[in-house]
Amino acid sequence: MSPYPPGAEELGRGPVLAPRDLDLDALERDARAQLGEMAYAYYSGGAEDERLITENVGAWRRIGLSPRVLVDVSEISTTTTVLGEEVMHPVLVAPTAIHRMATPDGELATARGAARAGTVMTLSSLSNTVLEEVAAAGGGAPQWMQIYVLRDRGRTKDMVERVAAAGYKALVLTVDAPVSGLRSREIRGGVHLPGDLELPNLAHAAAARAQRDGFMAVVSREFDPSITFDDIGWLAEVSGLPVLIKGVARGDDAARSMESGAAGVVVSNHGGRQLDDAPATADVLAEVVDAVAGSGEVFVDGGIRRPSDVVKALGIGAQAVMVGRPVLWALATGGDDGVAGLLTWFAHELRRTMALCGTPSIQDIDRSVLDASRSPG
Repeated sequence: MSPYPPGAEELGRGPVLAPRDLDLDALERDARAQLGEMAYAYYSGGAEDERLITENVGAWRRIGLSPRVLVDVSEISTTTTVLGEEVMHPVLVAPTAIHRMATPDGELATARGAARAGTVMTLSSLSNTVLEEVAAAGGGAPQWMQIYVLRDRGRTKDMVERVAAAGYKALVLTVDAPVSGLRSREIRGGVHLPGDLELPNLAHAAAARAQRDGFMAVVSREFDPSITFDDIGWLAEVSGLPVLIKGVARGDDAARSMESGAAGVVVSNHGGRQLDDAPATADVLAEVVDAVAGSGEVFVDGGIRRPSDVVKALGIGAQAVMVGRPVLWALATGGDDGVAGLLTWFAHELRRTMALCGTPSIQDIDRSVLDASRSPG
């Protein structure tokens, strides 16, 4: 029996139907008007001069596709698996923080929308909603939990034990934030946690600090900068869950993560929010895929804005992609309906792109579908 709500399965299989258009730039503008400038600055901002935010998007655009013809594409299937769980399409919800600045239901709405769209939501540990409540809102659809290793290892252990007990299917350990990036837009805009919101999965002191000093202070005071590859095995043992390492941008780090007990890696630069001179994720994905060499699953986020970007990522070798900011814009403008609509658009138009590329199933997408003259690796 499918863990997804009735109708979600239809997203993954069938003929290509009439096009659905969605203007993500217009969606962001509408979201900005709904959010107000402080919340928008937090969600949209990056590190330093924010060059990497633009480069993440541009790097996918530089990759070309090489479509096959005379292939039977009367039926297209986007159904695939991630860490052994079936999803209706390979577009997952990336972990992003503080959803109740976007809508009163916050992460509950995101969880409902992702479940309706037949995919995985990854909950941020910096959520405004208790992790057990978000798990329940998903109605049994698979969910992952993003975590940081805290300076207080006892609190970290308690959190991951709660995550496992609540039914989450994986831990997503963010490793590219040993300290906070220099988020100039946050500093200049006085970005902070509104006084009526909490961070219930962290200690109360973390919320008070975020309300008083902003989110960069939480990173500096709460997250443990001493973590190493040795902590991967510890987290897997404590939780009994597969651990994905998020924030990998080098092949050697990916290989060592796998050797240390990871189930996979997420190629990510934190949405351009940490080191502005880090590489775009599209540019390093092939290196990471080759280094992992099938020993685990590789995911990627950063700049995914079109269904064709999904095909490019899968062609390079990713198992699935994660989408962050567009989900926040959809959440701010439409709640769970907005999230479900965005992800359904990705699934619907992914089928069209697959048909145009002559790849009727996810398994048919490999590096041969990439334009060799405009492709990495």
